[in-house]
Amino acid sequence: MRLAMIQNGQAEQAAIISGGKAAAVAAVNKTYNENWQTNIFGLIESGELDGLTRWFNETGKAAIERGQLLVEDAESLSYGPLYRRPRKIWGIGLNYVDHASDLGEKAPNTEPASFMKPDTSIIGPGDTIEIPLQSERTTAEAELGVIIGKTCRDVEEGDVMPYIAGYTTIIDMTAEDILQKNPRYLTRAKSFDTFFSFGPQFVTKDEIGDLHALEVATVINGTVHRKNTIDHMTFSPEFLVSFHSKVMTLLPGDIISTGTPGAVPIQDGDQVECRIEGFEALANPCADLKASKTANRKEEEF
Repeated sequence: MRLAMIQNGQAEQAAIISGGKAAAVAAVNKTYNENWQTNIFGLIESGELDGLTRWFNETGKAAIERGQLLVEDAESLSYGPLYRRPRKIWGIGLNYVDHASDLGEKAPNTEPASFMKPDTSIIGPGDTIEIPLQSERTTAEAELGVIIGKTCRDVEEGDVMPYIAGYTTIIDMTAEDILQKNPRYLTRAKSFDTFFSFGPQFVTKDEIGDLHALEVATVINGTVHRKNTIDHMTFSPEFLVSFHSKVMTLLPGDIISTGTPGAVPIQDGDQVECRIEGFEALANPCADLKASKTANRKEEEF
């Protein structure tokens, strides 16, 4: 099953996407006399996701695609981030050897290089990535996101799949010049507003065949900058879940952004995308706040 948060004015509600059509969960509740949560975070946190997934596989997919529910054309809709207040966002640095070589660094090979990001950095599809005033070199990185489905603590790598709800596309940003001044500046370099885009679709794990065969691509202005498959990660998604569950309890809705095949510098007017096979692409325009500040100053002088 594929879920998205569709926007209607200031309101956002969960919808099921199938066959190019979108059916709001609220419409499903009304038609089938159900009472599922009508936002994605609520569905995950409440444990209702499994029941909704079963309904979709047994009944809902055919009902949506045959028009037996009130549906809309998925391409005509506006989408928000999957949710805005996860308890935790974990990021993984240099998880592909090729990406580490881009930066002239050695990829970690004993333990993941992880960091955390604030929820104030979250934006959704089509929202503008803002290059901050403090940075002359900001990069964007396409990544596969793993979303935790239930409370997970001290779980071994071979046992993590029941704890994973599904996956999504992510664009993570880094003020790289700030980071290069001192590695202790990592949190600041990763935490500016608009530095974490995710969505438009949350894909349940039953939709994915071979997770490790998925190809992740960082795309800039329509051109693939760098791509690689999950099996070229130093630390697999399953290992990352296990490793971090032994650091702190992972909770429903927590996100692990698993690392990028390549980071691309972004400039004012660029558009960056995360493309993953079998997922709807995530795309965001970029605006440099320094350019806006310069333009405003010139207008004032004029």
